[in-house]
Amino acid sequence: MGEIIPPQPGIMNIALYVSGESQLAGQTEVLKLSANENPYGPSEAAKAAYAAASGELHRYPATDHAPLRAAIGEVYRLDPARIICGVGSDEVLQFITQCYAGPGDEVITTRHGFSMYPILAHAAGAVPVEVDEAERVVDVDAIMGAVTPRTRIVFIANPANPTGTMLEKGELQRLARELPPSVLLVHDGAYTEYADGFDGGAALVAEFPNVIMTRTFSKIYGLGGLRIGWGYARQEIIDVLNRVRQPFNLSNGQMAAAEAAVRDVEYTRWCASENARWREWLRAALVQMGVGCDESHANFLLARFDSPAEAEACDAALRAAGILVRKVGGYQLPDCLRITVGDEDACRRIVAVIAKFKGVR
Repeated sequence: MGEIIPPQPGIMNIALYVSGESQLAGQTEVLKLSANENPYGPSEAAKAAYAAASGELHRYPATDHAPLRAAIGEVYRLDPARIICGVGSDEVLQFITQCYAGPGDEVITTRHGFSMYPILAHAAGAVPVEVDEAERVVDVDAIMGAVTPRTRIVFIANPANPTGTMLEKGELQRLARELPPSVLLVHDGAYTEYADGFDGGAALVAEFPNVIMTRTFSKIYGLGGLRIGWGYARQEIIDVLNRVRQPFNLSNGQMAAAEAAVRDVEYTRWCASENARWREWLRAALVQMGVGCDESHANFLLARFDSPAEAEACDAALRAAGILVRKVGGYQLPDCLRITVGDEDACRRIVAVIAKFKGVR
C-alpha cells in the first residue's frame, strides 16, 4: 500500500457538523424541536409550485436564477442583479470564504457563533479566530480588538444562533464603520423575518462596500428540506462569488418553490406573528419556572439551567416524553438547551414536561 495523499491544510482540523436529531429509539410520535424548523411548513403556493415543477425533471434548470432573484428583489426591494442564490445560505457562506480567505488569513467568529463559520475557515486553509461575547450578545469591541493585518472576514449571525440575541442597531452600524475596508463583514440573517422591522443588513450593504448579507428559505419559509439561500452585496462582490458557483446549483423545483414562497407575503407574515406570540408565551413560562431565558428575536429560545447536569437531566426528561430539543455544549453553552418555538400544542407540551421536571405547578 502506498502513502495516502494528504488533504489541503486545515481540512483535518474540521470537526464534523452535527445536525439536530429527528428520531428517538422506541418512539414513533416524536416532537422535533431541535432544528428551528417552521412548525407550519411551507405555504400551499410553494408546495403547488414544487409539484408543478416535477413535470420538468428531465430539463436542466436555468443557470442565472433570474425569476427567483427578481421575486426576492421585488419583495425585499433589492437589486436582483446583486443577489446570488445558493444551496442554502451555507453554500453562499462557502463561496465567500473560498473567494476571500486562504492560507495565512484569519477569519473572526464569536464565542457562541454558528458552528459552520470555523468549519468554512478551515476548509479554505484560513485560521478561525474566536472572540468573546458580552452576555451572549456579539461584542463589537472584542471583534475590533481581534482584527489584524491578516483578518479577511468577520462572521456574525444577527439574530444569532443558538442564542437568539440581536446586536443593537447602533452597534451593528459601528462594527461596519470601524472595520477596515479590506475586511469583509458577513451578516448572516437566517432568522431576519422573525425579528420585527429588521432589514437583515440591507442598509449596511447600501452604505458599506465590504458588507454582504445572507438569507435562507429554510426557516420562516419552511423549505429546509429543499436547501435554498441567497446573498446580497455590491455588484463587484457578487461577480466574484458567481465565478465559483456551479452553474446548475439549484434545480427547477427548488427555484419554483422558493419563488412562490417569497411571493406569499401574507403567509410569511402569519408565520412570523404566530411565532412571536408563542415565543413570548414560552419564554414567560420558562422564566416563571426559574429557567433563565434571554429575549429572542428568532424562532427558538435558549433555556439556561443552573448547571450542565441540570440541563442534561432536563433533556433526558424531555426525551422520555418524546420531545427532541438541541443540546448546545458544542457552542460552549453546556448549561443550556435550545428549544424551537413550535405551534400552540408543542409549546404547551414542552412547558408541561419542564414544569414537572422542575417540580412546579
